[in-house]
Amino acid sequence: MPHPLVAANELAALLNEAASGGAPVRVLDVRWSLGGPAGLPFYEGGHIPGAVYVDLDTELARHAEPHEGRHPLPATDDFQKAARSWGLNDGETVVVYDNWSSLAAGRAWWLLRYMGAADVRVLDGALPAWTAAGHPLAAGSDDMTSVTPGTITLSAGHEPVLTADDAASLGETGVLLDARAGERYRGETEPIDPRAGHIPGAISAPTSGNLDDTGHFLDAATLRERYEALGVSVDRAVGVYCGSGITAAHDALALTVAGFRPALFPGSWSAWANQPERPVATGATP
Repeated sequence: MPHPLVAANELAALLNEAASGGAPVRVLDVRWSLGGPAGLPFYEGGHIPGAVYVDLDTELARHAEPHEGRHPLPATDDFQKAARSWGLNDGETVVVYDNWSSLAAGRAWWLLRYMGAADVRVLDGALPAWTAAGHPLAAGSDDMTSVTPGTITLSAGHEPVLTADDAASLGETGVLLDARAGERYRGETEPIDPRAGHIPGAISAPTSGNLDDTGHFLDAATLRERYEALGVSVDRAVGVYCGSGITAAHDALALTVAGFRPALFPGSWSAWANQPERPVATGATP
């Protein structure tokens, strides 16, 4: 499997090669933030040349009942239709980015991998890394309106997932990581979901611990050290969850860089908290 991260200068080189007749590279702009402004105006204000905007709420998730969580996985047919509208074809390199510490981009990376795309990478350092390296931006929506529809064929199940029952038992047989901020894990605050706290047995592993001060992912050895200190090992199952299955993909990406194969609980806390029969733990310990 190709390395899941690509540096800004590496992406620029890939795009230059593609423009000269080399292998195509599809770039997806996944700017989104929880409760924040819509990403499309930011895309139109300036994006990596050739990039296509992807709407997280409508294309990387679907609407469902509360007990399924706030961002359930989209139906395979719907996601394939969306991916084709972005111009994706089988076997091509896909690079995803955002301007939110790669949290939304991580969701796109994981979902494309889950649906069977073979070569998906996240721009390390997100859009700020691209501009900091001196690379240009394109404005407007011409890159979206001129895209040629692709023919990619997708199917679900290429990355492991957890059900709520799986998550309930994983803390006893493996390691279940909670990617949310520590105060939400501890139950000190809960701004969105109906109950505060964490899944019993889960260990706090906030996504902020995956990055350095510049917003780039830590190197593989450092990430491996981080997760091993939390009990992760190659001979134990590891799963991740967050509020609604978005930022958990950031931990999944970091774990993948570190050499592990994590499973993701798509419903995450938003699904768990909306199932009254599920127990809740609070405080700093599992």
